[in-house]
Amino acid sequence: MDFKLELIPMPVADIDRAKQFYVEQAGFRLDHDVRPSPAVRVVQLTPPGSGCSIVLGAGLPGIVMAPGSLRGLHLVVADIAAARAELAGRGVAMGEVQDLGGIKYAGFSDPDGNTWTLQEIAGRG
Repeated sequence: MDFKLELIPMPVADIDRAKQFYVEQAGFRLDHDVRPSPAVRVVQLTPPGSGCSIVLGAGLPGIVMAPGSLRGLHLVVADIAAARAELAGRGVAMGEVQDLGGIKYAGFSDPDGNTWTLQEIAGRG
């Protein structure tokens, strides 16, 4: 049996602000933005090339978390320098690249403080 991780709830204070950051600055694809009722909103976004998306939600009691409390989601890239430059070019405040013996990392945060890490693993492309 397969267990596919395909959706991660992202705790944010302002869905519109987060949606703008993820689409315009981080380059995520907007999959949908729906309001099935006045109290419920679901925004699903997918990083380029990923099979896993994030969801920004309101009115969904099963995924309530403090805004900015998610840490260390990894985006695996083939070329960390190019990925870092692309995000920085879109206005994302990027950390420096750190090389930990063949695995390279560079981090950034969304407007709420949720943290992301770009990861490049040598020999993996």
